[in-house]
Amino acid sequence: MILAGDIGGTHTRLGLFERGKLVIEKKYLSRQYKNLGDIVREFVGKKKVLKGCFGVPGAVREQRCRATNLPWEIDGERLGKEIGAEVWLLNDLEAHAYGIEMLGPEELVCVQKGSVQKGNRALIAAGTGLGEAGLFWDGTKYHPFASEGGHGDFAAGTPDEAELLFWLQEQYGHVSWERVVSGPGLYALYRFLIETKREVASVMVERAFETNDPPTIISQHGLSRTDSACTRALDWFITLYGREAGNLALKMLSVGGLYVGGGIAAHIIDRLKNGPFVEALVSKGRFRELMESMPVYVLLNDNTALLGAAHVASTMK
Repeated sequence: MILAGDIGGTHTRLGLFERGKLVIEKKYLSRQYKNLGDIVREFVGKKKVLKGCFGVPGAVREQRCRATNLPWEIDGERLGKEIGAEVWLLNDLEAHAYGIEMLGPEELVCVQKGSVQKGNRALIAAGTGLGEAGLFWDGTKYHPFASEGGHGDFAAGTPDEAELLFWLQEQYGHVSWERVVSGPGLYALYRFLIETKREVASVMVERAFETNDPPTIISQHGLSRTDSACTRALDWFITLYGREAGNLALKMLSVGGLYVGGGIAAHIIDRLKNGPFVEALVSKGRFRELMESMPVYVLLNDNTALLGAAHVASTMK
């Protein structure tokens, strides 16, 4: 059997594959465990695993990773010894990038048609954090590679965003794109609107925060437009998501396609198609025409990274 994992700041998905087919899958709450090894041993039990590959949230160096949004140190060699198998670590978005090739047309939603071109691709995914990756086109096939671009400096594009930047700097010092384009980033946008009195908090929403995940509540009310502050925060989040997606597409020159993954995108797909996302993405001055030529897709399959990790494990020797 091949063991594959998609490790996130909120959830860890593990799967066992036989002959390329997913036969067993389970999702865990990451922070309920001290480390990845505890989850893997619980999941595998006495099953025989030949190879394993995990997409992990952070920079992988010499098969080690300090997770960005988890208090975990992940060592691929040590994990392999614990389960008696060869193990490889990939950045989580790199695993997602490998999984793109395994998706069917029904697992992609086009938000900008663009034109058919051969060339590099790019992948961006907002969740607990903000992941970015590239896929280099060598003229024959794609080669995914990792990036930590989500931790690049956030750039303000409006007076409100300049004030937001200073507000965030007071809290964090360095302000990355992940601070505004992620689940926690959506909540930060909402809090900024409330604390700077641009919006008024409703009792209904604030009470919901006490027992539910705030980004989820903001998304729900923002999508249904049942709360002004939530709606404004979500629209702002979508604009910023589009801007950074466009930044990544320019840097990768992703004429072969820009892909948007992560649970947030799939959840707000209608707003991405009909809201400010695409306009923010293509608004790159003299390069607007180039941006409009790039196909843009949202990934719908939650297991894209799991499929990618399994594929990598199956090809490793």
